[in-house]
Amino acid sequence: LGQQLRGMMLVTVWVFIGIEGASIYSRRAARRADVGRATVIGFLGVWLLLVLVSLLSMGVLSQAELAGLPNPSMAYVLQAIVGEWGATVIIIGSIISVLGALLAWVLLCAEVLYAAAGDGTMPAFLGRENARGVPANALWLSNGLIQLFLLLVLVNSGSYTVLVLLAASMSLVPYFLSTAFGVQLAWRGQAYAGEPGVRWRDFVVALLASAYALWLVYAGGLDNLLLSVLL
Repeated sequence: LGQQLRGMMLVTVWVFIGIEGASIYSRRAARRADVGRATVIGFLGVWLLLVLVSLLSMGVLSQAELAGLPNPSMAYVLQAIVGEWGATVIIIGSIISVLGALLAWVLLCAEVLYAAAGDGTMPAFLGRENARGVPANALWLSNGLIQLFLLLVLVNSGSYTVLVLLAASMSLVPYFLSTAFGVQLAWRGQAYAGEPGVRWRDFVVALLASAYALWLVYAGGLDNLLLSVLL
């Protein structure tokens, strides 16, 4: 069981990569509290959908039938329940979902580079905006790299899984460092003037998150971690 848990952790991380998207745009938020609220609601919504789809499908078709379904498999699960129109609804929904995800990730990737350029972590040219207030240089660079990786997947079908695991591994170290920084802030009491109860609650949450993130790094394996460091 322990080996099975380790084996599926990177895939699970991949599914939830981007859950911190609201914090990336936090500088544009009118109220900071909305950032945390959006993150939690988004996480719970996606988690609930994943659980429902995974469990309820097993009550519709046998394991062998589920394993043999073409993509998008959820369409044919619903087709087995309500007929042809069920598959059509899911396929249309999938197209809308993919387009929405594409738009969100195009903007998120550019925003990360833009924010890093703003504090000097990345080259200054990535922080330049065009006349419409869009970080154009960051958009060109991030999307150029995305096209390159898509071409690699097109040429070598096996590379998709490799890239998924690598991308998930590369997110684990920043996740751990972020949670560890949360522990440090709460322990020192920085930004917690007059809020001792909130401070220690955040300390416990950050400590648990750090332990979980560290376990994820271990579960991801040393090979992926080393390759992430080299990159």
